[in-house]
Amino acid sequence: MGREPGDSPADDDTAGRGPDDMSLEELRDEIETIDREIVDLIARRTYVADTIADVKAERGMATTDESQEEAVMERAGENAEAFDVDPNLVKAIFRLLIELNKVEQRENR
Repeated sequence: MGREPGDSPADDDTAGRGPDDMSLEELRDEIETIDREIVDLIARRTYVADTIADVKAERGMATTDESQEEAVMERAGENAEAFDVDPNLVKAIFRLLIELNKVEQRENR
């Protein structure tokens, strides 16, 4: 479903067709599909983060784990580079996801 590092857009359903061969509507449909997949992944990530928060609460652990946050940010930067995406953009998105999870965890305690 997702792309691996090195994959190109020609590796999907539009194989053999470049962006110039696709209509504006087809390109917008592709964006719509990707947007749904992004939201699905955010929902899945949020569910797992909520589960982690429950485990932390049961064990009396702190909500914030700075070493884990640093590891997530480092991994985000490495993944961004592997997919040839701006690491600063990806890290900003992950920073937002982490902050939203922490706010939700604090509200649920």
